[in-house]
Amino acid sequence: MNLEDNRLSRRNFVKSAAALAGAAAFSTEFLWAGIEKKGGMIPLGVCTGYNNAALIKGMGYTFVEEGVGRFLIPDEKNGGDAQFERNLALVKEVGVPVRSYTSFFPSDLKSVGPELHHEQILQRTELALKRAKAIGSKNIVFGSGGSRRIPDGFDRETAKQQHIELSKKMGPIAEKYGITISIEPLNRSETNFVNSLADGAEIVEAANNPWFRLLADIYHMKKDDEGPEQIVRFGKLITHCHIAEKANRTPPGVDGDDFRPYFKALKKIRYKNGLSMECRWKDFEREAKTALEVVRTQWLDA
Repeated sequence: MNLEDNRLSRRNFVKSAAALAGAAAFSTEFLWAGIEKKGGMIPLGVCTGYNNAALIKGMGYTFVEEGVGRFLIPDEKNGGDAQFERNLALVKEVGVPVRSYTSFFPSDLKSVGPELHHEQILQRTELALKRAKAIGSKNIVFGSGGSRRIPDGFDRETAKQQHIELSKKMGPIAEKYGITISIEPLNRSETNFVNSLADGAEIVEAANNPWFRLLADIYHMKKDDEGPEQIVRFGKLITHCHIAEKANRTPPGVDGDDFRPYFKALKKIRYKNGLSMECRWKDFEREAKTALEVVRTQWLDA
C-alpha cells in the first residue's frame, strides 16, 4: 500500500467510525424519545420464577428476570436439557419476555484466587448465552459474588487481573450471541471484590467490548452509601438495573425508601433499558403491585 492509499484508508476508517458513533447516538435519542412519549417510563420487570409471568404481566410489568441455573441450564435433578426445552416452549406460549438472568455461576466455579475455573465458566457462558438468544433475551447479569470472592491472603491485584482476563474472553461470546453481559457490583457484606460502580467500570473498560457492560443495583448502592452521582459518572457503561429497599432488601413501598435521586440520575443519562425488582418477598402479589405503583410514581416525580 502506498502513502496515498494509506491516507485514504485511514480517512475512510475515521469516517466509518464517526458514522457508527452517530448512529449509536441517534439510536439512543430515538429510544429515549419513545420512552418520553409513553409517559417517561422505562421497562419494569421482576426477578422471579417464570410461573409468575402471567401474574406480573397482568399487574403491568413488561418482563421477567429469571435465573441462569434454574431456567437456562437446569441440573439433572431439575430436569436437565429437557427442562430447558419445556421452558423455551413455555415462553413462546405465554409470551412474556425473559429480558435478563441472574445467578450466572455457582460459588464453586472460581473466577479469582489460587484455583481458577475459567474454562468451565466460559463453557457455561457459551451455553447460557446460546440458550438466552433462543429465548429472545437481552442480558445476563454477572454477579456471582461467591465466585469472585478473593480468598484471605490472596493478592488483590492478581485477583483483579484474573477477573479482567476472564472478562476479556467473555466479551466475544456475548457479541457472538447478541446478549450483553453486565457485571454487577455487590455490597461489601456479600463479597469483597467489585463493590462499587467504579470497581465494575474498571473491569468493563479493561474488557473493552461493547457487549460487556455494567449493572447499577440501587439496593447495593444504597447499602454501601454509594450516591446517585456515580450513575451519572458511569452512565455510558450501564445497561441494566436492579432495585430493592436498603434495610432488608424489601420491595419498594414496604419501608418507604426514596429512590428519586437515583431515578433522576438514570433520567440524566437517558437510561432506556430494564429495571428489575430484585427483592425479598413476603406477600408476592400484594407487594409486587405496590412496588410497581411506588416505582412508577417516584420515577415520574424524579
